[in-house]
Amino acid sequence: MKILNPFGPKIAIIKIPKIIVNKMNKEVDNILNDKRRLKNSDYSNKLVGQVKHEIKLNAKFIKKNLINFIGYNVKKYVKQSTKRNVKKIILKNLWVVRQFKNEYNPIHFHSGNISGVGYLKIPKNITKSRKRLKTNGTIDFIHGSKSFLSNSLFNHNPKVGDLILFPNYLMHTAYPFKREGERRSFSFNIDIDKKTFDVFNG
Repeated sequence: MKILNPFGPKIAIIKIPKIIVNKMNKEVDNILNDKRRLKNSDYSNKLVGQVKHEIKLNAKFIKKNLINFIGYNVKKYVKQSTKRNVKKIILKNLWVVRQFKNEYNPIHFHSGNISGVGYLKIPKNITKSRKRLKTNGTIDFIHGSKSFLSNSLFNHNPKVGDLILFPNYLMHTAYPFKREGERRSFSFNIDIDKKTFDVFNG
């Protein structure tokens, strides 16, 4: 685990085991091939993304394949960032985002205490652009305003298997891209015990 940022909100970047990436992609593909499941899993009316599909995964799949990995890394992230031990983890929600050419996710923040985004599929050469700044298909995290020795943006060019953990209030956006293919990611929000989260008491 790599923790970034000595000042301001801290971000963790982790690698997801390939077996989990494969299981998640298989589960999403199974949902896409079943019209009834796809309709019942539609999560787009609760989210801000201007994208093709936002799909909620069922609790049984999450419990079997994801919750231990997510919980372990959330605890490690908080411990390395604050020296505090997380006593309780509650997964509020988890969903998959299917983003295609010219689609995007506007600047937004999440609920809960800690949020995460992981990457399952990335089109080849997704950042290709005529411009020097290669932001197509990338994610920007935004905090404060730019000043001397302080940048307000952190840009990440996602790779399959990347998982980013961050505090829920950290604003972020996923840029559109011009390539064919699917940029598939998943996001989640977590509540932790109040005693660990409450920085003003302890």
